[in-house]
Parts: sequence; C-alpha cells; structure tokens
Amino acid sequence: MAHALTLGRRGQGRVWPNPAVGCVIVAAGRIVGRGWTQPGGRPHAETEALAQAGAAARGADVYVTLEPCAHHGQTPPCARALIEAGVARVVIAVQDQDARVDGRGVAMLRAAGIEVVQGVCEAEARRDHEGFFRRVSQGQPVVTLKLAQTFDGRIATGTGESQWITGPEARRTVHAMRARHDAVMVGGGTARKDDPSLTVRDLGVTWQPARVVVSRRLDLPLMGKLARSAAEVPLILCHGRDADPTLARTWRDLGATLLPCAARGGQLDPVDVLRQLGAHGLTRIFCEGGSALAASLIEADLVDQLIGFNAGLIIGAEGLPGIGAMGLSRLAAAPRYTLGETRRIGADALHIWHRA
Repeated sequence: MAHALTLGRRGQGRVWPNPAVGCVIVAAGRIVGRGWTQPGGRPHAETEALAQAGAAARGADVYVTLEPCAHHGQTPPCARALIEAGVARVVIAVQDQDARVDGRGVAMLRAAGIEVVQGVCEAEARRDHEGFFRRVSQGQPVVTLKLAQTFDGRIATGTGESQWITGPEARRTVHAMRARHDAVMVGGGTARKDDPSLTVRDLGVTWQPARVVVSRRLDLPLMGKLARSAAEVPLILCHGRDADPTLARTWRDLGATLLPCAARGGQLDPVDVLRQLGAHGLTRIFCEGGSALAASLIEADLVDQLIGFNAGLIIGAEGLPGIGAMGLSRLAAAPRYTLGETRRIGADALHIWHRA
C-alpha cells in the first residue's frame, strides 16, 4: 500500500477534478501490475494496473489507495473491472467520500465474492486525497500557503526588493511543490508588482499547474508574463462582479478563464473565491501570497497547511511582512498550526505546519 500511495502521488496536480489514485496488483508474492491516475483523470489507476497485469490479475491481491468507483461516468466502474478480471482480494486505504461511490464500490466487490480489507495506511491516504474529499464534500479545494521570508519574517525590503531572499535550492523545491498542486495562486498586488509567470521551471516537467490570480478589478498588466502566456498555460482570474466588462472581455480574448466572485468589506470574499475554484474542479491550491490575500485566507480559516522557507537574513521593521493586518488584539484569538516537519534546504530552513 505504501508503494501504491507513492504511485498515486505521481498524478497530483495533473488529474483534477479526479483524485490521484495509485494501484498495485500482487500475484504469488510478485508485483504483476502497477498504475496511477493518468493526466486529465483517466484512465483510472485500477484500469492501468489491470492492463499491465493481464491474465495474471486472476486470483491476485489488489492494493488501491481509494475505494474503486462504482458509477458509470466517462468510463465503466473500476469495481466492475476488478470483478471481471477475477481478482481474489482488494485492499483499500480509504473509503471514497464522493456520494456516487461512498461504500458502493466495496459492496459491489463483496457481492461478487471478493474479499475486501479496508483502512490500510488510511491516515496517509486521507492526506493525499484531502483536496478531492474537500471538493466533493464542501465544494472547495484545500489550500497550502507558502512564504519565503527572512529570519525576522519579512518578504521584501521597504522599497519592495525581494529577489532573492532564499537560495536556489529552496526555489527549486518550491517549483517541485508547484508541480504537485492543481494551481498556483497569488493576489492581484503580487501580480502587478512582481510580474510573475507562476510556472514550474528547470525540472523537466511536461505540464503546468493552472495559475490563479485574485483581483477584484482585473487591473492586471496586459503586457505582463501572465497575459502573454494565457493562451498556453491555464490562467484563472477571480474577480469582482463589478469588474470593468471591457477588461473582462480583453482577458477572455487573451485566453484566461474568468470566475466572478462575491465581495465582502471592499475585498473579494475568500470563501466564495474557493467555492468558485472548487466548482471549476480544482482540489489543491498552492498560494504564494501576497500579504493581503494570505491574511484574508487565514482569517477565514481556509489555510490547511503553512510552508515556510526562512533565510538567515534580517531586514528589520521597515521590511514588508509576509502576512497583512488581521486586527488581532488577543493572543488567544490567533490561528494556531501544528508543526509537521522541519529540514534544511541548502542554506535555508523549511518548516511545514498543519491546521491544528
């Protein structure tokens, strides 16, 4: 099952709105089939593994990270494919929370006389499928907020200079993290100030995550990197319903997808932004700021994981903070996260925190 989980992670960032599933088929103590969800969400992991195993699947054990689907979509149910292949046992990490499945796959297998074991490596599988589960149950993706900061928590000098606070090893790690998410998200201020491309570079990948920019007025550079690449790399603009229609039409003509979102207190409502992104099919968002967007997501309790890269650099109080004002007056009201991992990345420190 640990191997199946590793295989499933190969699909992260490439299969939305489907889950990134891994599958291993074992016969007489030997792996005869391996599969993972393919780009775009199909074929499914079980289909891939069964095709590789061929006749060797009959009487074999199947290890799959998510309950096999039981409904007819663009492809027949994976539970039916396993039954027709004549497997003897199916070991499942976690039950599917999609209402179209949710126990029906297990019931189909058992009705066909196949032994089913559930809950193997369940905690790891829940983490891997958390974005898919959140989308099908609550209609929104999970969010990871990444910040690259100085030791004293600044993301730029007072004049806005920020390249580069962290070293090349940390930046390369960030690109690898981008590649495992459905989309990279920034606020409009960051898009205007930094003119980022938000793509995965220097890793030899053949795909790109979608880029999401949260900008109420759509007042983004029309000659910037995002605009110039909108026809080649997916660009999603979350904007207010009062945005200039001419600007909206211009961005559509450039190739961007526009998602109108509700506003609250003069800014876009982060809850509705995530709902619109979830309705678009996204399951895993990698947010890279800026400070106002980061603060609004944290205030709304929408950040599931914090990733910090800290450099041995000190800027001082005049430097720009990574997270904007949150209006807190009591420490007890501050959001808390639980430390999950720390490690050295080149000359910098990486720390990962999970929602408490």
